[in-house]
Amino acid sequence: MDCPNFIAMNIYKNVGITLLAFMVISILACQSKPMKTSDKTYAFRLKPGQDLKLSLDSFVQANQLEAAWIQTAVGSLTDYNIRFANQPNGSKDSGHFEIVSLVGTLSVNGSHIHISVSDSTGKTIGGHLLEGNKIYTTAEIVIGSSKQFQFKREEDGTTPWKELQVKEMPNQ
Repeated sequence: MDCPNFIAMNIYKNVGITLLAFMVISILACQSKPMKTSDKTYAFRLKPGQDLKLSLDSFVQANQLEAAWIQTAVGSLTDYNIRFANQPNGSKDSGHFEIVSLVGTLSVNGSHIHISVSDSTGKTIGGHLLEGNKIYTTAEIVIGSSKQFQFKREEDGTTPWKELQVKEMPNQ
């Protein structure tokens, strides 16, 4: 057998194996039942002067979200009020800050949100989101929610704080 035919046969063989593997994976994927985790996605924008935490709390209450989370968010603040790790009170500052991260669990039963902001030099700080974070130009927020779970915040004896308790809802 000459070299070009040998190479061509090996290419066809490898392509065939790859196609066969792809077909098997596709069949298995079609037969498996994916777990539904996000029943709904919300996207909205907050405008200048709005309080970030109060607006999120209001949105959660208005939509009666029992198990939700922040999927992504960007925006800017003129004032921040953040409680740093293991501190009893928040720290405040005024100026112009970019929201570089906003994450957390949201529920009518209690939310837990962290924020990171950067100043004009790129210095970044973060911690627990408190009231008093005023939107500068915008806050573009995407929230996912699920009817499969219920989030609650309860003391469980592992810490002195009310911690997240996740309950799976029946028939969801």
